[in-house]
Amino acid sequence: MMPRACTGRRLSIVIPVTGDTAALEETLVSVLENRPADTEVIVGLGCDYADPWQIAEEVTFVATPRRGGLVGCVNGALGAATGTVIHVLAAGWRATPGWTDAAVERIVAGEADAVIPVTVAEQDRTRIVGAGLRVTAGGRRVAIVPRRGAVEAPAVPVRSPVGPVLEAGFWSRDVLSRGGPGFAAACATVADADLAVALSRAGATTAIEPASQVLAPVLPAARVPAFVQGLHAERLFWRSRVGGGGITAHAAHAWEVLRHTVATAPLGTVPMLLGRLVAAGTPWGYRARHRHLESLVAEAQATAPATIPIGGRADGAPVTAQPLRRSA
Repeated sequence: MMPRACTGRRLSIVIPVTGDTAALEETLVSVLENRPADTEVIVGLGCDYADPWQIAEEVTFVATPRRGGLVGCVNGALGAATGTVIHVLAAGWRATPGWTDAAVERIVAGEADAVIPVTVAEQDRTRIVGAGLRVTAGGRRVAIVPRRGAVEAPAVPVRSPVGPVLEAGFWSRDVLSRGGPGFAAACATVADADLAVALSRAGATTAIEPASQVLAPVLPAARVPAFVQGLHAERLFWRSRVGGGGITAHAAHAWEVLRHTVATAPLGTVPMLLGRLVAAGTPWGYRARHRHLESLVAEAQATAPATIPIGGRADGAPVTAQPLRRSA
């Protein structure tokens, strides 16, 4: 990979906020205290905010649809971003000193197309508690979590699409545009996994960067209704049916539905299955997505004669797999 030319800002930091302005201010303080040079900060506002600290000269506020959720806030703010590297850090997440340096350098130097920052424990910042996500053959989004007490980023299965979580990740502007553009509202709760699949089909390289550290909110994430879980999970699977394993993937998907049935029992099973049925019952709705993935696969195969990098290890070394094949 060749170094990327910086045609605008070097880095755009996007901070989406859906409603908790106290969490927004917590994130803004950490970002502004540690912001590197040649960086713009853009807040995607899905709620009212009066800017009591009068920071409009330092921060660009972009109004986004009120019911667009996290994905709507991110996508709305992306339209104002000019950076070569796009970094999303959701309201409530906090930056640490120098957290962008290594990640941005790897993308600008052409070593990676996307970089996963690691989430560290607030009480012990040498201990990693999260490192992005992976997508299983059956279409399940799985958080990459090191074993308890680990101080190093974990290795990930090389055949799984991997990527940053939507709340905290780095992407090159060009690859984000090719893989999306932006994040899919159709499967909003797993939109980061949906993008990771597209980037893997495009032959993009994703790396985990232990030197890039963020702090996650202390409060637990909002619970997703069972119907929405099933709807978005099923959409993720069917949207990924290009270059994804054919019959083997369908068998893995059947096992995933069974696992999800058990996990949501007893009260959530029926709405979850109903959500999956709704998503699986509209196959024509995935045609545009499949054509997009087919174009990404064809482009990747044309430009990579031997192997296609699809992920990264904890030490930053790219890993490779056999050339992608279209599913039957």
